[in-house]
Amino acid sequence: MSPTAKSLILDLLSTLRRGTMPVQALVEAGQLFGIAENSTRVALTRLTAAGTAERDARGSYRLSEEPGPVGRRATSWRRLERGLRRWSGDWIGVMAPLTGRGERARREHALGLLGFAPLAPGLSVRPDNLPLRIDAIRAELLDLGLAPGDLVLSLRDLDAVTDARARRAWNGDEIRSEHRAMLARIEQSSRELRDQPVERAMVESFLLGGQAIRQLILDPQLPDELVSGDERRALLDAMRDYDALGRHAWAPFLERFSVPHLRAPADTRMIAGASRLGR
Repeated sequence: MSPTAKSLILDLLSTLRRGTMPVQALVEAGQLFGIAENSTRVALTRLTAAGTAERDARGSYRLSEEPGPVGRRATSWRRLERGLRRWSGDWIGVMAPLTGRGERARREHALGLLGFAPLAPGLSVRPDNLPLRIDAIRAELLDLGLAPGDLVLSLRDLDAVTDARARRAWNGDEIRSEHRAMLARIEQSSRELRDQPVERAMVESFLLGGQAIRQLILDPQLPDELVSGDERRALLDAMRDYDALGRHAWAPFLERFSVPHLRAPADTRMIAGASRLGR
């Protein structure tokens, strides 16, 4: 699925190393994905009016605000393995009342992004192996959409039956299978990308790289005692190399417009289905 004008603009502007991006660069990039010039300009106008993007005196654009919690996660995929702690067998739980559909959807989205899975009505859990301590996990969940009244707590010494159910809350076979499939796609594209026309390489690296990033971000980062992380780590290593190929594909285009960039542009739309891998 091709990006929207809005999502493409946000992804492109998020790659900037300071500096700005000219309108014509955004327009031409949009045309690679079949986005009409008028659609790009309308999206820019709306993003500017909303305060998300800002225009300088030359008519070029930058993001006018720091990325939100979802945006930060989308750009932090390279550091996913950093700081994961050895699992002691303890859990982190979130207890929440049954609420309306809107609040429930925001809660499920937040929990899915941090790898929680439902254990009982009103209770979701994950292994306590993240680099964040419980106060930081609560703060992160609140930023992502958890309701202030929801409880975040440590769980120790679960009875044997409940502990066994918690350990089965994730579909490890599905997680590993999907990572293997994505790794195969990344490896095949890596072999072929350099020989493709530059426009096709730009589009493919943007779309496929974004899909791989989304998959990595949504991985619940479970300890190996529950689900082996070998496939996740292999995909992460391959994606680091693929990102370099993406930068190489996009570099001439961005240099033509004197756009300083930190990384390869990638389609980081990752909100829909955020909790899928954890179920």
